[in-house]
Amino acid sequence: MKAFFRPILLLLFCVSLQIPNISAQTAGNNTFDFLSLTNSARLAGLGSSFAAIHDDDISLTLANPSLISSAMHNKLAFSYVSNYSKVNYGYASYGRSFSKAGNLVGSLQFIDYGQMKYADETGLTSGQFNAGEYAASVGWGKMLDSTFSIGANAKLLYSDLESYNSFGLAVDVAGSYIPNNSTCISVVFQNIGRQLTSYTSNGVSPLPFEIQAGISRRLAHLPFRFSLVLQHLEKWDLTYTSTSTEIDPFTGQAIKKNFLDNFGDKAMRHVVLGGEFIPAKFLSLRFGFDYKKRKEMKVETKPGTVGFSFGFGINVSKFSINYSRAAYHIVGSRNYITLTTNLGDWVKK
Repeated sequence: MKAFFRPILLLLFCVSLQIPNISAQTAGNNTFDFLSLTNSARLAGLGSSFAAIHDDDISLTLANPSLISSAMHNKLAFSYVSNYSKVNYGYASYGRSFSKAGNLVGSLQFIDYGQMKYADETGLTSGQFNAGEYAASVGWGKMLDSTFSIGANAKLLYSDLESYNSFGLAVDVAGSYIPNNSTCISVVFQNIGRQLTSYTSNGVSPLPFEIQAGISRRLAHLPFRFSLVLQHLEKWDLTYTSTSTEIDPFTGQAIKKNFLDNFGDKAMRHVVLGGEFIPAKFLSLRFGFDYKKRKEMKVETKPGTVGFSFGFGINVSKFSINYSRAAYHIVGSRNYITLTTNLGDWVKK
């Protein structure tokens, strides 16, 4: 039992180190916000953009570079996400291990906003233009000893919006505690950096910096792994000012909350829960729940499955195929697909 509670206590300690911040919102004030999007289908199925799962899945390393290991040598991953309104994004990653340089993963990340129309204030159109954002990164990971690993991603950022463009640099720094083959605890500081050139002369904007912590554990006598992620640890209050006081949809009156309700609501907005059922080596079934997304995006009269996600993974021949579907609003859901293979398996020995 002591071995089980030690990782829990370490995760709680990481939470206690979060940077206090009374700022209410986590989006809308940053540039290169596409860096915060979930790219991996496996992560999307678990409900998050980050996970502490120590295996040979290279698709997890873009969010958690401390998971980069020699087991990812020659692995190649492609991910594609069909988003709303013809906005699509994805990435490609390749891993390589070197005797001196260590374990590296190179990645290319993009988001394509599609074609947009030029229009004046009266709605008169006069042609179309394209917009997109891109990131090229190199990740490095190393085991310090049998239980601790560290890693970092260095990113070069570029944004092209019509005739406006911008460059930026960012770094992710992560560490993991891996006491055994079934447990992993990770902490990551994402998108430390700055915008180098701005779109206009109004000055640079901040990057979407975030601190996340997570724990995963595979049960000893059941083919199941649970995942707990704590997001936005750099802030405490993640509620929007306009919705911090809920309105009863039937009476139109404000719903008063006591201290415990307010505290519980703010605490749960940091929590993302996920589970992975592995009935066979070739099959994984996943689900996730993000309380914050549900509170922010649901329609009170028709909440549906907003905030929930599900997915599966299949190992077929030389490929690993992962698919997930995440409901962020009743108008539709995002579809994620990730394809992974080891190029070494295609070489005749």
